[in-house]
Amino acid sequence: MLASKGTAVSDCRVTRTLFSPCKISHIPVVSFGRKSSLKAYSAKMELSITRPDDWHLHLRDGDVLKAVVPHSAHHFGRAIVMPNLKPPITTTAAAVAYREEILKSLPADSDFNPLMTLYLTDTTSPMEIKLARESQVVFGVKLYPAGATTNSQDGVTDLFGKCLPVLQEMVEHNMPLLVHGEVTNPEVDMFDREKVFIETVLSPLVQKFPRLKVVMEHVTTMDAVKFVESCTEGFVAATVTPQHLVLNRNSLFQGGLQPHNYCLPVLKREIHREALVSAVTSGSKRFFLGTDSAPHDRRRKECSCGCAGIYNAPVALSVYAKVFEKANALDKLEAFTSFNGPDFYGLPRNNSKIKLKKAPWKVPESFSYASGDIVPMFAGEMLDWLPSPL
Repeated sequence: MLASKGTAVSDCRVTRTLFSPCKISHIPVVSFGRKSSLKAYSAKMELSITRPDDWHLHLRDGDVLKAVVPHSAHHFGRAIVMPNLKPPITTTAAAVAYREEILKSLPADSDFNPLMTLYLTDTTSPMEIKLARESQVVFGVKLYPAGATTNSQDGVTDLFGKCLPVLQEMVEHNMPLLVHGEVTNPEVDMFDREKVFIETVLSPLVQKFPRLKVVMEHVTTMDAVKFVESCTEGFVAATVTPQHLVLNRNSLFQGGLQPHNYCLPVLKREIHREALVSAVTSGSKRFFLGTDSAPHDRRRKECSCGCAGIYNAPVALSVYAKVFEKANALDKLEAFTSFNGPDFYGLPRNNSKIKLKKAPWKVPESFSYASGDIVPMFAGEMLDWLPSPL
């Protein structure tokens, strides 16, 4: 398990800052949420909600898996686990084996349930979709355009030319397609890749397969919000990360290059961040929690060619709570974290509860494991919503 560094709790200051070896001035996050959902006692507040699930999670394997899975298991009942390992999880047999590795890495008293996915390739067969559905452990198929993100080199090169039989089989078995929504054409600007993907791939896909369940993962733009809202409810939905709700693209550069704020899809303009906040706090059933928590060793982030990914599992619920509080929408937090995801996937909601207490806590500077250390989102900063099991 990860050993944390720098965990002392101090004052109640909450900040939205840029976190890296470079020190910069803090940008305070303020405002108070609706009190109707909160119980006040001794100048403290707490919120009880159905145990959330994480509908987009990277756990890696080996020592990193053993180090990070306890953080997710502590807060979430289930998680859709991404298949972009080396080699990728392309078969049901590999998914079953990976699930066993995850279960063996959990704390002894954990009831965390990993929901597995397959990595779609140009050669995935329709029979594999049937096997995946029959396994009762695979709950989605992940579309990575080849070269779009970490370990996506084996992804799809021609969705409509090579994957139509598989997509039709997914419709037949009600198997969701989980989409990394970016084109990889080097001529398309990095900040426009989601918009172009919607126009050239996702919109035609939904028109061709209107009964295919699609999750547009980690949406980052107002274009994605508008697209999801325009589709038939129950067939197209989106996950939203903590980082895309509280950071914009300035967070990559203020005070120096900030490697621990680098993720894919990349952070966007402030107008897009605001659109995401409006979407998730509106009460819409089309959006739900997906952290895209993506651990990398510090040395792979702080280098000349750093990896994309933000490790947010230890802080995600605290950040989401702050977003909803600031938007005066704490009464809608539970639906986003705990109801919309299982409802879309056709799974039962969790029976257990967690508590979110308005109490200051300090995020560790890093977490050590056998081969190095991992820097979390908001490293060394104070957050003011503390989650714990009930």
